[in-house]
Amino acid sequence: MRGKHALPMDLSALQRLLAGVAGTRVLAVGDLMVDRFVYGEVSRVSAEAPVPILARQRDAVMLGAVGNVARNLAALGAEASLVGVIGADGPAAEAMKLAAAEPLIEGFLVPDKSRATTTKTRFICGGQQLLRVDHEDTCPIAAELEQRLSRTIRDAARGAGAILVSDYGKGVVTEAVIAACLEAGRAQGAPIIVDSKAKALARYGQADVIKPNAAELARITDMPTETDTDVETALTQALALCAAGAILVTRAGKGMSLGVRGEGVRHFHAAPAAVFDASGAGDTALAALGAALAARAPMELAIDFALLASGVAVEKPGTATVTPDELIEALLAAHLAPAEAKIVTADRAAAETAGWRERGLKVGFTNGCFDILHPGHIAYLTQARTWCDRLIVALNSDASVRRVKGEGRPVNTLEARALVVAALGCVDLVAPFEEATPEALIRQIRPDILVKGGDYRPDEVVGRELVESWGGEVRIAAFVDGHSTTAAIERAKARA
Repeated sequence: MRGKHALPMDLSALQRLLAGVAGTRVLAVGDLMVDRFVYGEVSRVSAEAPVPILARQRDAVMLGAVGNVARNLAALGAEASLVGVIGADGPAAEAMKLAAAEPLIEGFLVPDKSRATTTKTRFICGGQQLLRVDHEDTCPIAAELEQRLSRTIRDAARGAGAILVSDYGKGVVTEAVIAACLEAGRAQGAPIIVDSKAKALARYGQADVIKPNAAELARITDMPTETDTDVETALTQALALCAAGAILVTRAGKGMSLGVRGEGVRHFHAAPAAVFDASGAGDTALAALGAALAARAPMELAIDFALLASGVAVEKPGTATVTPDELIEALLAAHLAPAEAKIVTADRAAAETAGWRERGLKVGFTNGCFDILHPGHIAYLTQARTWCDRLIVALNSDASVRRVKGEGRPVNTLEARALVVAALGCVDLVAPFEEATPEALIRQIRPDILVKGGDYRPDEVVGRELVESWGGEVRIAAFVDGHSTTAAIERAKARA
């Protein structure tokens, strides 16, 4: 039986689910990693070899793999019991410190002096990875460590509503560890969800759900997984190769497809996402799925939740987490027209700007009333966008326009003006403000480039000193003669 899921999550369902997730306990078991990100700029090539020189600016370090699953569980409000193996090295101490810093993560990290803590170091410029360096041991853990890990799983699983197994093939998820997870799941009445990089799915026994991606499903079955029909055939074959109750395949922008033993395949299609970095998105999907099932959500709702969460995660750099507020905003945006989704509060504009800046993007800012949009406005905003990667337009509220322009203005309401400006392809966000000037908004957003029209001198631009104080610049757009809102209003009055 084949079918397409056509019941997208609504806001009330999401809010009820988030309330149910808060306080649930989820066990996350598997390969633990330390993810390190080194950010910098490249402005020259080495004289020693034809390679770019990265001028290091800042570092970031966070838990990866099953650690990132635990981080995502905690970000969603669930209590995460994290079980993994670390070495006896510097990254192990970092992993312990990172886990201890999360109030909703209880770390059960088992040390093994014979192993290195898996570490991945990524070097990034302008939002692009230049190089990744891995330091790891992938041999299976020793029998004595298996026994210790199995006891730890049994203890950590108490009260768990779901058990998540993150198998990156680094040697921790052995048959004995899988058996311990299955036993703990039966004892707690908790579903077992496995995120697997392995080709042999039979090793996971009667897990409730196994979650490969489309490429992994193709490798497991030696079948194509491009179309819905391809995936249905491959899922049927994959279920025949294992004892799992269901297989959920993640398909990037195409959504997810669920094959349930004896019930056929259903397809869940995702809303389009601006993919910036897909690393860690599978961890986010696993965490969201597990948290929803721990909250006793039906599978269809849990998959919608996982799709929404992973869609938010891929728009962020690195191994990112997502919060309930971000999920609510994403769901609201999905139900808005593209222009409406660009109209944001000052706080949201500041948050978006911070995310853009983490990705190495240059943020431009301009402001105005934009009462009657004319060719001069279009030319001015189009030129402003050529100077930056993202452009924010601060828009005077109706009361603010009256204070600046006098009674009888604005001609168009704030809602109408915001929608028209947001509909322009050169504009990325529109942020209304109540004050006479946008100085407070500039302080909050901290743009890299402040743009005004050609009828201003640089020393007349509000916020110039602020922007220059943090290393930004002021640019004046070319003035287009013969176009102004005031002139347009006067012409209309004359014709009337």
